[in-house]
Amino acid sequence: MTKESMSSTDKIETLTYRHQIQSIRPIQGLSMSDASTPVPSAPGAPKDQLDRDLIALLQANARESTANLARKLGVARTTIVARLARLEADAVIVGYTVRLGVEAAERAVQAFVGLSISPKAAKEVIRRLTRLPELRQLSSVSGEFDYMALLRTESTTRLDALLDEIGEMEGVIKTTTSVVLAVRIDRMA
Repeated sequence: MTKESMSSTDKIETLTYRHQIQSIRPIQGLSMSDASTPVPSAPGAPKDQLDRDLIALLQANARESTANLARKLGVARTTIVARLARLEADAVIVGYTVRLGVEAAERAVQAFVGLSISPKAAKEVIRRLTRLPELRQLSSVSGEFDYMALLRTESTTRLDALLDEIGEMEGVIKTTTSVVLAVRIDRMA
């Protein structure tokens, strides 16, 4: 049956049915991909396209005002404020950051450091590494190393001193360093 051949009663029933389907609230922790198939949503994940669009705008400019974000997304400013609060509470957004200009970033020396750590000393080593402002990221990894650290320093001299400091930490068995010569693709910022 096409829209043109539908009676006004059929149209009203169809609209009412659509409204009822749209107003059904999914069970908490589930999202509805269509009216019949509930799909689990990952905890801490964006809930819909508006969340994803909002996150994309913030990744481009974390200092964008809520009024400008609302204008760009075509929603009320209060909607943006509520979405940001929920995304922060759900730990989807865990912070806002500053990206250095190309010139400042190019002056910095970056290095990936593979760390082999005694299992009994892991918590203490991580606690000490956390205090280093040059530590940009620390990940536990599979393979040859227990952890992979990304360091950023202002000079090779500071990097050398920092590597000595890390190597002397009790519980650090071995470090292997690869200095970044050039960044080809950077999607972390």
